[in-house]
Amino acid sequence: MPFSTLGLSPSLLLAISQKQYLAPTAIQTAAIPAILRGDDVLASAQTGSGKTAAFVLPILQRLLNQPAQQAQRSASANSRKNPRALILVPTRELAMQVGQTLEQFAHGLSTSLNSPLKISTLFGGVSINPQMMALRGGADIVVATPGRLLDLIDHNALSLSAVAMLVLDEADHLLDLGFSDEITRILSLLPKQRQNLFFSATFPSKVQTLTKTILKHPIRIAVPAALTDDINNSADNTSAITQRAIAVDAKRRTQLLVYLFREHQWSRVLVFVATKYSADYVAEKLRRAGISAAAFHGELSQGLRNQTLAEFKNSKLQVVVATDIAARGIDITQLPVVLNYDLPRSAVDYTHRIGRTGRAGESGIAISFITAETEAHFRLIEKRHGLLCPREQIAGFEPTELMGTASAATPQLANGGIKGKRKSKKDKLREAAAQS
Repeated sequence: MPFSTLGLSPSLLLAISQKQYLAPTAIQTAAIPAILRGDDVLASAQTGSGKTAAFVLPILQRLLNQPAQQAQRSASANSRKNPRALILVPTRELAMQVGQTLEQFAHGLSTSLNSPLKISTLFGGVSINPQMMALRGGADIVVATPGRLLDLIDHNALSLSAVAMLVLDEADHLLDLGFSDEITRILSLLPKQRQNLFFSATFPSKVQTLTKTILKHPIRIAVPAALTDDINNSADNTSAITQRAIAVDAKRRTQLLVYLFREHQWSRVLVFVATKYSADYVAEKLRRAGISAAAFHGELSQGLRNQTLAEFKNSKLQVVVATDIAARGIDITQLPVVLNYDLPRSAVDYTHRIGRTGRAGESGIAISFITAETEAHFRLIEKRHGLLCPREQIAGFEPTELMGTASAATPQLANGGIKGKRKSKKDKLREAAAQS
């Protein structure tokens, strides 16, 4: 089925062809007509399946269909403050990716409009002043992380009173990162009459609770079947990804990583660790071994994060050692290997980590280092994803510690926590208040 059958205008079809999109993916084929009809959509699709274009293209088309309204808005600087489409994302990197996709497709549409569409991408970690300045002329589409969006609203830089389309991209991760209060406040500022679109690779139970209160008779799209709760199998289709589990002593993981990198002559590897300290530590060890590597975590400046990703994409860096901030929203083509130096705390995050490789039909390899301490947790990941990865041993790196000594019910993780057992900040504050 070609894009021309989905109800998109010739100008958008030209933009699609210039990006060398040959045919719509499954999620695009299902979602674009539903969004163009004005339906609410609850869509689940694997990482790398083209879900960003699945909502970006119909948003642009719907704005193209309203030139008269846009001309009226252009006449008033005050009304121009009010975006018509709002896309909420969990991370800076995903905000930039979605913003760039919008800009690429919107480029060249000005001939079909009375004035060019204005797209604003807003996120924290950088000065708020340039973003406030950029919003002085208003915006038609806003892509934002929740915290920075509310900061700009508090500064009277924009209003949400005219939003007709709301997108929550990576909805599960938005809630995982603790944005529930921010999202609740943002929802209170939106018009009641609007179109709501939820996109994610997984839909745990807390996201389903949110969808029931927001979505109105949504069209449900699953490519393949959506995740219904934290225990069920992931929606990710990992057929293009070879998954391996290598048993190794915790203290020899860095040495094994160096050995595998040289043995297989990998061009690029994305390595996931549990903490920023581990990211800095492992990256430094790799550099000392003669491998060009850099750490990537939330405490780096935005400029340095952008530089690291750029150098990784153009192969100036061979290895990026990242915390889970990189598990979503970073699109790196032709990434051959993802390696879990530390296992993720959540079985769902395993999907998003390994989904950085094997994208858009390419093949990839996902390797997990399994230590005696994390064996039980990996068994839990296998169970929840319906996997069975035989434990490999590499000659010269055979583990000496007894595997499987941790309890499967309370798996110990590499960052010292126990999934579901660590006290939250609120719990700690309550305890302190009770003792005072």
